[in-house]
Amino acid sequence: MDRDLLLLMGVLLVGAAAALLDTTIVIVAIDDLAAAFGTSVATAQWATTGYLLAMAAAIPMMGWLTDRWGASRVWLTTLWLFLLGSVLCAAAWSIESLIVFRVVQGLGGGLVLPLVQAILARAAGPRRIGRAMGLIGIPGQLAPILGPVLGGVILDSLGWRWIFLVNVPVCLAALLLASRHLRAAERRDGARLDLPGALLLVPAVVAILAGLSATSGWGTAPARPIVLLTGGAVLLAGFALHALRAGDRALIDLRLLRHRSFSAATALMFLSGACLYGPMLLLPLFYQQARGLTATEAGLLLAPQGLGMMASLWASGRSVDQAGPRVVAVAGVFLAGAGVAVFVVAAAAPVLVLSAGLVALGAGLGAIGVAVWATSYRDVDPAAIPRATSLLNVVQRIGASFGTVVIALILHHRLGAAGAAGAAGAVDTATDHSAVARAFAHTFAWALGFVAATLPVVLLLPLKPPRPQTSSDTPNPASRSMTCEP
Repeated sequence: MDRDLLLLMGVLLVGAAAALLDTTIVIVAIDDLAAAFGTSVATAQWATTGYLLAMAAAIPMMGWLTDRWGASRVWLTTLWLFLLGSVLCAAAWSIESLIVFRVVQGLGGGLVLPLVQAILARAAGPRRIGRAMGLIGIPGQLAPILGPVLGGVILDSLGWRWIFLVNVPVCLAALLLASRHLRAAERRDGARLDLPGALLLVPAVVAILAGLSATSGWGTAPARPIVLLTGGAVLLAGFALHALRAGDRALIDLRLLRHRSFSAATALMFLSGACLYGPMLLLPLFYQQARGLTATEAGLLLAPQGLGMMASLWASGRSVDQAGPRVVAVAGVFLAGAGVAVFVVAAAAPVLVLSAGLVALGAGLGAIGVAVWATSYRDVDPAAIPRATSLLNVVQRIGASFGTVVIALILHHRLGAAGAAGAAGAVDTATDHSAVARAFAHTFAWALGFVAATLPVVLLLPLKPPRPQTSSDTPNPASRSMTCEP
């Protein structure tokens, strides 16, 4: 971890900070936005949904953009676009204008984190990728903890427009640092846009994610998610056929899946997304509905998961580079499984016991994440890293939405059964609370099943770390996406 690599990580982290915090800050402002524009919470929620869908639409384009204009130009353009979107959101005069401007902001924000991953992967090389991803991931775990707190402070003291204006100084600082310390050092190949692939893949990803999100209204409008998911699946199948014929000219080269390490990492990316975001939805509701705590108390009690993940990212990065990804990932599966199991079998345990379970869950997911990212680029040619990163991020987002939807539907069904028993008057209040606790325990068992499903795939990860680089295969500056000037 030489000085140049650490400086590169620091410069990129400043640019990523605004995107990391933005989603969680805006989520806590939905009620204020609905009140400010005189609309419903459901309509105001599209300020978040539109942002997330725009992010998903931008990710498949990252590989081509980087090949065509270089990572440095794309990085600077992305920051300018995110800055423009933030200023426009702060100036919004209606909920419709805010949603449109959030889409602009999401087009920039969607490229920030994948670019950080791709740039670091090329700069660090196979022998240092674990430590690089581990270190850069630590500040990212602070966003879910600090975002709601910072959002609440801004809303109470300055008003909703400042939740967007707070991005301005961060983006300007990131642009200044990038202009001063980063210089392009790649050879651009002037790649042409795979227009048929873009017209198939981008709508497919948006439709699938929108369809999964729409399942929350399954009981009232079942046709909408079915149409979106079916259409997205058809478009995705069409893209797969097109990409296999187009090869490395495709928007995303699916031939990368021929590498066993990359295909295993891709499958794990889907499963780890479900393992992370499923409990992320479930845990706050558990503390509020099964334990009777306030939203603020529930938020504070989720902090141990972030702390466990930060500690794991720091330790797992070096372990992956030295001991190999399989050992670290297997340990992560058992840690995460033990953490979820606490909520399955001991949901009524003291908060201290539950917090220990959260530490184990966070540590396990952090270990799996570092192992997956380190394995992802192991056998990938440096020139293909941006497109590989696009594929991995798309798969992770679909896995996250899938896990969230499955957990939400199961919880809704189990709580509905518990509520029906209580409404019939057949049980007393204490039994009602017990029924709610059992509903959550049953749903946590499904989350535990997601974790268990990762174990067979984890065993496909490489056992040993990458071989030491020699002078013949050490990346030269021309092969790196960005380098740092002292």
